[in-house]
Amino acid sequence: MADVATQNQQVPLDTIPISPVDGPSSSEGQEKSGSNDEVRTVFHDPENFNVKHPLLNTWTLWFTKPPSGKGDNWNELLKEVISFDSVEEFWGIYNNITPTSDLALKSDYHLFKKNVRPEWEDSQNKHGGKWAFQFKEKKSVNIDALWLHVMLAAIGENLEDEDDNEVMGVVVNVRRGFYRIGLWTRSVGRAIPGEQGKGRTQEQGKEALQRIGKRFKAALQLKDNDTVEFSGHTDAAHSGSTRAKAKFTV
Repeated sequence: MADVATQNQQVPLDTIPISPVDGPSSSEGQEKSGSNDEVRTVFHDPENFNVKHPLLNTWTLWFTKPPSGKGDNWNELLKEVISFDSVEEFWGIYNNITPTSDLALKSDYHLFKKNVRPEWEDSQNKHGGKWAFQFKEKKSVNIDALWLHVMLAAIGENLEDEDDNEVMGVVVNVRRGFYRIGLWTRSVGRAIPGEQGKGRTQEQGKEALQRIGKRFKAALQLKDNDTVEFSGHTDAAHSGSTRAKAKFTV
């Protein structure tokens, strides 16, 4: 598991319980949790467990701290926090970071597949886009529960079909007038330039993205008349805003 990156006081990660590989090493730990032969998961004991449930992918949590002024560089604000590849490690991290509802304005959490930076310019993102929804009634929204549902759907591989290979990561933005949760994809439904085709037509690519959008909408627990929009990163960059014109909606 990756080392914990130094963060500001809003993200206290120094107490994250790293899942043991061979069981507790101390006699005290053995006394608390029983015999080393006993199978213990994080669901039995959140601290003394000796079995990990591996995830299909390794994921990395990132944090964007609020800018201090107009001269702040994005790369300086974006911090890689920690990587994990098991259910146990995810819960150890989640239970020890600041809840989204307590973050300062202009903060972001990003949960992306390892080696994918949460930036438009990343080689695995530059031809992609994102589904997004804004929650404008901040006081009436349980953003912590919704963000948790979306993260679990992502790491549980529930947002796409096995062969889609689209989901890159999810992000939550804390702003003055709203919370926004987004889901980033590799493509906008078209073939990626320079990449060998996989026999998927443009229409099939669009259908895959719309399936993902519907699952994302379900994870957000939205009503049928709520609209989730998909836009391309290139369009957003050209418009100078994260609110580019929607390509698709669900």
